[in-house]
Amino acid sequence: MSDYFRPAILPDALALLSRRDDLIVLAGGTDLYPERTSRAAWGNPVRQNIVDISAIDELRGIVDRGDYWWIGALVTWSDIIRADLPPIFDGLKSAAREIGGLQIQNRGTIAGNICTASPAGDSIPCLLALDAQIELASAALRCVDAAVFFTGYRKTALASGELVTGVRIPKQRGRSSFRKLGTRRYLVISIVMVSVVIDIDDRGCVRSARIAVGACSATAQRLPTLETALVGNPLSADHVSPQHFAHLSPIDDLRASANYRRHAACQLTRDIIADLVVTSPREAADV
Repeated sequence: MSDYFRPAILPDALALLSRRDDLIVLAGGTDLYPERTSRAAWGNPVRQNIVDISAIDELRGIVDRGDYWWIGALVTWSDIIRADLPPIFDGLKSAAREIGGLQIQNRGTIAGNICTASPAGDSIPCLLALDAQIELASAALRCVDAAVFFTGYRKTALASGELVTGVRIPKQRGRSSFRKLGTRRYLVISIVMVSVVIDIDDRGCVRSARIAVGACSATAQRLPTLETALVGNPLSADHVSPQHFAHLSPIDDLRASANYRRHAACQLTRDIIADLVVTSPREAADV
């Protein structure tokens, strides 16, 4: 019999996590419940002790906090899809629409996707491209750049006793997009994902660019050489070449070969940039 706790306020959750190192955090449960069912089906009797944070209302909501947007840990994909947000969030919204089906979108949370830290986690390339920070609470509050929060395959910088309380997205100009390639349209693990955030000046030249690829390495990766190649030039897919993807380390598995993944990442990036070539002044200024 496992222990189950459902605190209603954040301090109580943090107190539990500080006292016990045998607790697993439950938010939406869309990863935890299938994992436990699978373990039980294969005869594994281990039952983890759970702290369920779903009753902590202060971890909900998407809030404009002046310099940044705050997305609470318990915000679901459906919340993100429905939220009235500037064009810079278009990529994250697209990713939210591709995560599972409606039931998963209604239950799954952004913090759950972050903490699972799967190489195929749909939100992770978007967070890297948005220069997001992960907000972590314990006895103190700290923020970690998404680029360093994901430390390896299903590994993060989350320390013992810490809880992800939200995500901070800095205010920024421009717009974004996201593409995902899978073996079918919905309810599928990604073969490749690409998220692009582009800011274009009045002359049509790239002021800044951030591009991240998922499912092609143990963690999602930015494309720094491509970002540098784009800045200062008119936005064009012609700047994208296979050499910009050489540092990725995709694997061969049942879904795709490593070579196919790298080629697909290049093509998806070209497709996104081609779609973003025309950017209206309103979209560029709306933050």
